[in-house]
Amino acid sequence: MKRRALLAAPALLAPFAASAQDSWPTRPVSLIVPWAPGGSNDVVARLLSPGLEARTGQPFLIENRPGGGGSVGMGVAMRARPDGQVLFVSSASNHVFYPLISGDLGYDVREAFHGMAMWVDVPNVVAVHPSLPVHNVQELIAHIRTTRGGMSFGSSGVGSSNHLAGELFRLRTGLDMTHVPYRGGGPVLADLIGGTIQLGFMNLPTVIPPAEAGRVRIIAVCTGQRVSLRPDLPTVAEGGVPDYAVRSWTGLFAPKNTPDAIIQRMSSLSKEGLETPQMRTRLADLGSEPIWMDAAATDRFVREEYDRWTPVVRAAGVKIE
Repeated sequence: MKRRALLAAPALLAPFAASAQDSWPTRPVSLIVPWAPGGSNDVVARLLSPGLEARTGQPFLIENRPGGGGSVGMGVAMRARPDGQVLFVSSASNHVFYPLISGDLGYDVREAFHGMAMWVDVPNVVAVHPSLPVHNVQELIAHIRTTRGGMSFGSSGVGSSNHLAGELFRLRTGLDMTHVPYRGGGPVLADLIGGTIQLGFMNLPTVIPPAEAGRVRIIAVCTGQRVSLRPDLPTVAEGGVPDYAVRSWTGLFAPKNTPDAIIQRMSSLSKEGLETPQMRTRLADLGSEPIWMDAAATDRFVREEYDRWTPVVRAAGVKIE
């Protein structure tokens, strides 16, 4: 029988999985990143890939496929042959938020991919222009309540973790707030520094340099706990907003039907790579924190994220027109 016929025969799938465990990877592995170079997903993948190559003897090549809120890259990865040679570096924005607000992608992300490992958290923050007379969450809430017409907030785009962080804040506080979407964190920061907007929900690494220079003021982190990079910053929940936490994570996924042996090996390789002192230092410099989870925990976590954010998206009325 030809190789194609052998692989298609159901009775021979188990031997194929066993051989995958022994030989994978047999050639360079593509890591599909659904965003342009330079973003947090891209940077984390590039930091981890040399260690993966050293441990497997095969290159791990970054392939950027931006577009459609991450859906272009998702489509490429989903259609790849499930042999472990094409993997997907995904994030909260494109793996959970975008599918929820876009309506129907034509597939369920939870069923289209297997989790391999959770990699890192990138904390989001609430930042304001220095001229705004607020220094904590309670002062911000009071200011918005007394501002006629409420207040606008900027984010890196519709469906981004920053956007949903702002929408959750609006829902939990009942404030009058209007979303102003930008094309990335850089333009948000530029307008926040310039005073065009006075409030932004942004990634911590983006805001640290201008905050240290006094050009913006960070008043809280959006995570469930304080972050090790800036333990002086309180959480939004500590500021009096109950049930508030937003995670902007990056993880690794494989197309459905990828052999479990490959998934488990990649999970272990990810753990080894994240636990090196050098990697922890590099991630800390970027404002990121390793949050490794194994394959099963990653799948559970994604489903929990869907359950948590579905009612938020519905209540906020967020959707792509």
